[in-house]
Amino acid sequence: MTDVVCAADGRRLAVEVQGDPAGSPVFLLHGTPGCRLGPSPRGMLLYRLGVRLITFDRPGYGGSDRLAHRRVADAATDVATIADAYGFERFAVIGRSGGGPHALACAALLPDRVTRAAVLVGLAPWAAEGLDWFAGMSDSNILGYTAAAAGHGPLAARLTPAAQKIRADPAHLVADVQEEMHASDRPVMADAGIRALLVQNYAEALRTSADGWIDDALAFCSPWGFDPAAIVVPVLLWHGEDDVFSPVGHTRWLAERIPHATVVVQPGAAHFGALDVLPDVLPWLVSGGMPG
Repeated sequence: MTDVVCAADGRRLAVEVQGDPAGSPVFLLHGTPGCRLGPSPRGMLLYRLGVRLITFDRPGYGGSDRLAHRRVADAATDVATIADAYGFERFAVIGRSGGGPHALACAALLPDRVTRAAVLVGLAPWAAEGLDWFAGMSDSNILGYTAAAAGHGPLAARLTPAAQKIRADPAHLVADVQEEMHASDRPVMADAGIRALLVQNYAEALRTSADGWIDDALAFCSPWGFDPAAIVVPVLLWHGEDDVFSPVGHTRWLAERIPHATVVVQPGAAHFGALDVLPDVLPWLVSGGMPG
């Protein structure tokens, strides 16, 4: 069931809470584009692990109101607002793909509340010194982020019609992703259940507009509002070595700068391998046991 939490500025945030009601709270921050209904571990597993999983639509996606000119750092404020609404004083965060920078924002800006943070196939800052940001990246993502760097107009001209196409047929984006993905991702995407979850995810994310998608990309290509090197909470960085959507060089760059980060680069895995590894990371988030 979807809850609505109101931010201090009156915006509505669409929130889902599942798993063990008495479990350790873990915020799962969705990818780009994405929403609160994206792939997540089954309820039975969450109960077994003692996890209360919280997902929400970032501003502009699904049921959450847009926040114009939002930065990556603004995610920390929304997470804190949701945590306050549910009475969570301390919690862990995990972000997949486009959710990764937002999870790092929480770790950097809420050090007294975030216990641990994990990033799966995440991105590095746009101005990352010494990183070739586009190296190993798919053509569609290069074109999209190049448009984002040019400003709202060029990006909206690209993503608005794309979102309209996806609203008409959400499976369209899944098909496009499959065309560009590395062979290492094909076994994951061969699962009909995963494909159905992704279709549901994209349909809900873009059902009203492309705003969330546009604002995510603009935020990634602008100053994030925090320095990853300032993070003091434990961080786990996981990446599939063959990823072409968020290349592994981004995680390697972050690993060199986030103090004491635990880094796992998995050969033979790519972007959607993060869906398989997510259940293995949850125990690390709640108890500190290394992912298997």
